[in-house]
Amino acid sequence: MVIDSKKLETFIREIFLAMHCSANETSIITHHLITANLMGHDSHGVGMIPIYVKNFHEQILLPNVNPITIKDESNILIFDGKRGFGQAITDRAIKKGIEKCKKTGLLLMGINNSGHMGRIGTYGEMCAKQNLISIHFVNVIDRSPSVAPFGGTQARFGTNPICIAMPRKGQLNPIILDFATSKVAVGKIRVAINKGEKLPNDLVIDHKGDPTNDPRVLEQHIYPNEKSSIPEGAVLPMGNYKGFGLSLFCEILGGLLSGGKTIQPGHDRLGGVVNNMMSILIDPKYLIEDSALNKELELLIDYIKSSPNASDDVPVMLPGEIEQKNMKYRLKNGIPIDDKTFEQILRAGDSLNVKRQNLIV
Repeated sequence: MVIDSKKLETFIREIFLAMHCSANETSIITHHLITANLMGHDSHGVGMIPIYVKNFHEQILLPNVNPITIKDESNILIFDGKRGFGQAITDRAIKKGIEKCKKTGLLLMGINNSGHMGRIGTYGEMCAKQNLISIHFVNVIDRSPSVAPFGGTQARFGTNPICIAMPRKGQLNPIILDFATSKVAVGKIRVAINKGEKLPNDLVIDHKGDPTNDPRVLEQHIYPNEKSSIPEGAVLPMGNYKGFGLSLFCEILGGLLSGGKTIQPGHDRLGGVVNNMMSILIDPKYLIEDSALNKELELLIDYIKSSPNASDDVPVMLPGEIEQKNMKYRLKNGIPIDDKTFEQILRAGDSLNVKRQNLIV
């Protein structure tokens, strides 16, 4: 089915208000989730709500938590998210980081113990809108791993995303490189399970380490409270040893140096989705004149885009351009949601006494 984005946002607002989120926190979270869907990242959109509601009921995801400043020294900021809703925690922390970076030119910022932060590109976009370059390393803890190391057959990492964002002059959209260090995000596997679809080849392996296109090898990881007849497999790292290496440094930079934890099994796993993030914010005006930066950047982009297209249907696109294209289309035509995900959202609302008729389409 396809649902108008405004109607969907109105309904999910009721869910977060029912979890006792403030009006401001609710607005931050719902805007983030809807934007993820509009950009085509359904894995990080409203389909996450059933997991959030489950973790809320388990009291391992908490509403109305403000990030606690652990360290604020010269060019360093570190926050403790206290298991608050990650979109709100990170939004507030990034805003403080932007303010500090504009005064210092360079900032190293850590956020630990946050609830699921959602689409990390959001925070790169926030920095870019303030004419800052940013780099973000994130790890995923509090649950079993889902991604195998290169050469391994059992999972040892989360999908550990990285984002790099670069502003452009005037009203031009920033360059937003936002990717999981696995070949596919677990959320996209969840979508495939819910749709009853097979995965493309070479993304996941079964419990023996053999290639498979059956997304249900991650079913136990995604739905730990539901019985699965399929033994648990793992996602493969993006680019083989390259993605493995990047994921490892997400653990080191995002998990360890942020003051958080890594995914090693000596830590408790309560079944939530906890993120730790290390961000580097750079104000380029401290390094180069705006006019020189903008001129060289646009000449570089023009040169890149002058490469003849490999396909008549797909032009050379910068990181982030496909998301803008998707948003334009989905704002006009609505957000597609498979029946199973839709029902899971409705059931999550039921558990909070949110009336279904507010969304029935």
